[in-house]
Amino acid sequence: MTLKEAQELLEAEVLCGNDDCLNRGVGICFACDLISEMLLYLKPHSLLITSLTNAHVIHAAQVMDVKAVLFVGGRRPDESVVKSAESNKIPLFTTQLLTFDCCGRLYEKGVRGNRQ
Repeated sequence: MTLKEAQELLEAEVLCGNDDCLNRGVGICFACDLISEMLLYLKPHSLLITSLTNAHVIHAAQVMDVKAVLFVGGRRPDESVVKSAESNKIPLFTTQLLTFDCCGRLYEKGVRGNRQ
C-alpha cells in the first residue's frame, strides 16, 4: 500500500509531504504514545500512528527512519513540528479516526504490525 492509499483509507489530511513522498510503499505500522517505546520497538520504514504531537515524535521518527507519521483523534502538531518534519522529509497526516480504527483498517488491507 502506498502512503497515498493509506491517507485515503484513513480519511487523513496531509500536513506535509509531496507527491514523491506519498508514493512510498508501506507494509508495516506501529501505534504508540510513548517515546521510549517508539525508540525500543519502532522498526525502520514503518507508518507511525500516535496521538503525540510534540517535536520528540519527529526526532524519534527521524532516528528510526519511519515512512510517515499519522496523528489520530484530530490532533494537529504546532507549525514548528510540521516544519521540522518537512525539513527531514517525513510526511505528516492527521485524521479524526482513533488509533484502533486506523490499525483495523490498515490490517484489513494487509498492513501488519511491527513483529519482534
